[in-house]
Amino acid sequence: MEPVFSFAATPHDSDSVLERAFAEAAERVDANDEITTRVLDAAFEQFRRMGMRRSTMEDVARRAGVSRITVYRRFASKDALIEQVVRREFRRYFDQFSVDVQEAETVADRVVLGFVSSLRTIRRNPLIGGLLAAEPDAVAPSMAGDEGRTLEVVRHFVAGRLRLEQQAGNVARDVEVDVVAEMMVRVSASFLVIPSQIIDIDDEEQLRAVARRFLVPMLEPPRPAHS
Repeated sequence: MEPVFSFAATPHDSDSVLERAFAEAAERVDANDEITTRVLDAAFEQFRRMGMRRSTMEDVARRAGVSRITVYRRFASKDALIEQVVRREFRRYFDQFSVDVQEAETVADRVVLGFVSSLRTIRRNPLIGGLLAAEPDAVAPSMAGDEGRTLEVVRHFVAGRLRLEQQAGNVARDVEVDVVAEMMVRVSASFLVIPSQIIDIDDEEQLRAVARRFLVPMLEPPRPAHS
């Protein structure tokens, strides 16, 4: 079954949804006019309540209290509207991640908080988390079938945070932050798209224990090879 939308780029677009959301979060972009914001809010609520496949542009217009033509003037298609709504949610996710890790005093604490925050924010997001639960076939193919671009954007984000830790002297220079970020992101993504029979990802204490035992040690310098 084809996904409703894709986090990856379309053939006519070189940037993925996540790439644009990440760039917008970094630049603090949020310049929608009042009507556009109202339509996006209505679409969010509509998709949250009814799902993306069952919702129409007419449904969104009705919920926003505007005409269908007004919606189409701002969003050329349902896919374009979905993309804008999803981008806004991921932009909020990136913003929330940055806020959450500021509370930690050490790099180890920031890794733990970042891991827990990522899973919590996405799982509890009424739209993204709802899609993962109710329409996983709309999300998983987008993440798995885009040649790794979705994970690459998040990896780039995490690696950038780890490089800042290196520059501050909190992570050893010989730690390969790109590899560490890759592993951390893949662990997080697997928990989101493949249910675990062992670890309850809604149990934050258990997630913190997992992060401290398996993710934090990745920040240690590589051990010298035995001769």
